[in-house]
Amino acid sequence: MISGKSKVCGVMAYPVEHSMSPLMHNYYSEKTGTDLVYVPLKVEPGRVEEAVKGAYALNFTGMNVTVPHKQEVMKYLVDIDEDAKAIGAVNTLVRTDGGYKGYNTDAAGLKRAMTEAGIEIRDRTCILFGAGGAARAAACVLAKEGASVIYVLNRSLEKAEALSEIVNERFGRRVMLPMALDDYGKLECSSCLAVQTTSVGMHPHVDHAPVEDAEFYKKIDTAVDIVYTPMETKFMKYVRAAGGKAVGGLDMLIYQGVIAYELWNPETVFTSEMIDGARVLMREELEASR
Repeated sequence: MISGKSKVCGVMAYPVEHSMSPLMHNYYSEKTGTDLVYVPLKVEPGRVEEAVKGAYALNFTGMNVTVPHKQEVMKYLVDIDEDAKAIGAVNTLVRTDGGYKGYNTDAAGLKRAMTEAGIEIRDRTCILFGAGGAARAAACVLAKEGASVIYVLNRSLEKAEALSEIVNERFGRRVMLPMALDDYGKLECSSCLAVQTTSVGMHPHVDHAPVEDAEFYKKIDTAVDIVYTPMETKFMKYVRAAGGKAVGGLDMLIYQGVIAYELWNPETVFTSEMIDGARVLMREELEASR
């Protein structure tokens, strides 16, 4: 039962109605016996500073931050974890004296999800769709794990160039090459590993993919889409129709959520049974909402 002693956390997003985070974190709270409640927080662009200050004034223990606020929120924090600084985006806030400290659990969540799916990164030619906060985390995972080259495709070539410069400088090699999304046809590779980090194809716009050319997907043999609503995006359908393997974003969501929950509750110990239970619960919810 919620009381005056209950910890309160939430997720800042716009839109937020699709978020599975409340279901997941309230399940973790129940299974771990933690006195914590987690709520969705609809925060319009331009109101992030108000939201952060308001949550702190309301004694929120912490928050998750997702599209489109992962970079904007960094301006309003009293401290930022070194990994989050390197990635250039924050997705988790933890209450400290005087304000919130920012962390990024996306990279670790993505890496664990790819490992669990048996996806190898080392020496692979990779395609990264997007150049926003989630793309930064994915780029760091791919570069750190030894990708031979990462082609970053984005609608804004300038943003792709900026991300490439950051990643290449951090890892001391020219691992990332920027391309305009419209130039996807110029990409000369086969058997590529692709990671889709944009919101294209997310509910309710499920009839869209970053590239609407079925022939292009023959270049991809393995793909990860961080979108989890729907469970099978149009991007994933294109990959599978071309004979490739495609993994959705549910496991990344689960694992980054576990890491965030541990930041708010350091004493918590997760079991594999808890994580499996969360996966079943969330799949059922996604199936019911189709």
